[in-house]
Amino acid sequence: MSRVVDDDSASSSPTLLPYFSSSNNHHTMDLEANGGSGGGSGGGGGSSGRRVSFSPTLGQLLKRVGDVRREGTGDETPVHHTLAMSPETRALPFVLRFSELTYNVKIQRKLRIPGVATGEQFPGGVFSRTKTLLNDISGEARDGEVMAVLGASGSGKSTLIDALANRIARGSLKGKITLNGEPLESRLLKVISAYVMQDDLLFPMLTVEETLMFSAEFRLPRTLSKSKKAARVQQLIDQLGLRNAAKTIIGDEGHRGVSGGERRRVSIGIDIIHDPIILFLDEPTSGLDSTSAFMVVKVLQRIAQSGSIVVMSIHQPSYRIMGLLDRLLFLSKGQTVYSGSPSDLPGYFGEFGTPIPENENKTEFALDLIRELEGSQGGTKALVEFHKGWQMKNRSALPNIEGAPLDSRGGLSLKEAISASISRGKLVSGATNTDASPASMVPTFANPFWNEIITLSKRSVMNSRRTPELIGIRLGAVLVTGFILATMFWQLDNSPKGVQERLGFFAFAMSTTFYTCADALPVFIQERYIFMRETNYNAYRRSSYVLSHALTALPSLAFLSLAFAATTFWAVGLDGGASGFFFYFGIIFASFWAGNSFVSFLSGVVPHVMLGYVIVVAILAYFLLFSGFFINRDRIPDYWIWFHYISLVKYPYEGVLQNEFQDPTKCFIRGVQIFDNTPLGAVPGAMKVRLLQTISGSLGMTITPSTCVTTGADILQQQGVTDLSKWGCLWVTVAWGFFFRILFYFALLLGSKNKRN
Repeated sequence: MSRVVDDDSASSSPTLLPYFSSSNNHHTMDLEANGGSGGGSGGGGGSSGRRVSFSPTLGQLLKRVGDVRREGTGDETPVHHTLAMSPETRALPFVLRFSELTYNVKIQRKLRIPGVATGEQFPGGVFSRTKTLLNDISGEARDGEVMAVLGASGSGKSTLIDALANRIARGSLKGKITLNGEPLESRLLKVISAYVMQDDLLFPMLTVEETLMFSAEFRLPRTLSKSKKAARVQQLIDQLGLRNAAKTIIGDEGHRGVSGGERRRVSIGIDIIHDPIILFLDEPTSGLDSTSAFMVVKVLQRIAQSGSIVVMSIHQPSYRIMGLLDRLLFLSKGQTVYSGSPSDLPGYFGEFGTPIPENENKTEFALDLIRELEGSQGGTKALVEFHKGWQMKNRSALPNIEGAPLDSRGGLSLKEAISASISRGKLVSGATNTDASPASMVPTFANPFWNEIITLSKRSVMNSRRTPELIGIRLGAVLVTGFILATMFWQLDNSPKGVQERLGFFAFAMSTTFYTCADALPVFIQERYIFMRETNYNAYRRSSYVLSHALTALPSLAFLSLAFAATTFWAVGLDGGASGFFFYFGIIFASFWAGNSFVSFLSGVVPHVMLGYVIVVAILAYFLLFSGFFINRDRIPDYWIWFHYISLVKYPYEGVLQNEFQDPTKCFIRGVQIFDNTPLGAVPGAMKVRLLQTISGSLGMTITPSTCVTTGADILQQQGVTDLSKWGCLWVTVAWGFFFRILFYFALLLGSKNKRN
């Protein structure tokens, strides 16, 4: 029910009730409209006079937040007082109406032998049946009210919330959803609403204050100064009753943090920071004790009283929570069995023939009765039919309440209501053009993409700084690997054996850089649902996330590359001097970049960490196999040569080979060394010299023990490294990194819709 507080009466009447009175859950003051007749509506009731009302915005409401706690209720949220508002403030009603919502899904079943499965048979031998999750659901929710959807598990509560919040794919849901009589477009709904999931999806290492501040940075416009954003966060902390936990981290299994009730209120806070018109919540009291659950719903009541529509599902509310609810919608197997105000429950079930005992909890009685009917032979069919008749009777008795057009009830059109709300401070994302359609009145995103990148990067860096052990483990793994390689291949010489050992070192080193990047796999997988929650309601662009994800990874990759290059380059005795070292560092950095991008792409495609690790290890093994180390390019079968060119290991491997063997004056095999690694390598040196003389005579040329037989160019030719220069290999490796970042973006774009089919 919408609220009104007159400015003159607030200043002149000392007996005016506080805005939140413990004796009245609706806190409504009625004023007769000048020269108007019409009626206001409620869930199953109405009045003959026209109700002029307004709902103070969240920002105005928070100005009167106090530090006094109510005694005897366990309510930690602050007491709110009367707000002095301008007397010329207009009514700002929002009515979310849904009618005949129907949602069916096909459930496939495998053919069982022996026996024949029932159902419709589809091509391919698969049997399926249709299950109805929502069946002709109708109702409405209004600003200033808390609407609760109740029912047993599997009744369709969460499905209805998803349907109203546009989380069911278009075409799968039948029916009509309107706001102030106008169809609710998907783009507009994203901007004016918020959805709080059942699970608390928060970063565990951020404090409550930091979490809300980052939400403010995303959802509030850049035109709002940082001090005003901080002030809004502090006000919200007070409203949510989180002042004592403001500096406490959220926490997880390994880090002690806030309590479950506080975590749930933080989840609500991050979605109402921009003061949305509609707030959807999926079982916000799930898993909480009775006191914490009451405090959460109390916060929701105050959000509704600030001028928002609050729609939530709840499993079984306590007696105290029932006193905070304005509308109830009971579901049973996807059908409506009651829709109206809590006060009408006794009369409803009394007419049905099952009166509620005087001292019985009304909702518990209703839910128990519904469960009992569901287990009976006829099910809840009788109750569903009775509800339809009861609704028709109430509508015929109040034709101007439920059945009248919106304009005849003195309401505003959607465009007018949104414009008036924006002018009073709601939807802090801001308006762009008040003369445009409702969908274009508010911007799709509150901030430009570069501002989103800065905020996302700041949050990522802060999370990384709170977990230094992860950075230490990555650095330790790189240093240990580098140390083992340095001591294993210590100061290689330029003999034929040294050449073979160099080839082995390069192959292992380059593949190691890619395997080390596998630790990036769980990063996005753990953030996936936070990302989906934030992007589904346009907190930021997916492209901003991808760019931020790449930028924040670069410093650590550069540090790891420098550590590995410095550990191995001089210890192994690689060639090239300072310029050779910097190229060696560059190609390792490019390998880390390409590997990190590749693993990030896979994390956007694969939803499970262990499955992701299996895929990463397998594919990197294939990359190494086709890199050209185990088998030269010229020896790879034609039907596998394509894999050689898409191998990520190929290009850095060939790049370091050219960096090492590029000097045309450096010799690697001289005279008698041509017999090394052959059966003749074991014969005495004098015999090798005579063999050289014999070979010289046969070839008609002089080959002495000091004659250079094989240079670096010959080795590159033998290894088939002739496609690209070393700089070409470097740039191709870098390009692979950008390519997989683009694929990562499309994976996020196509795979994070978070809608039911």
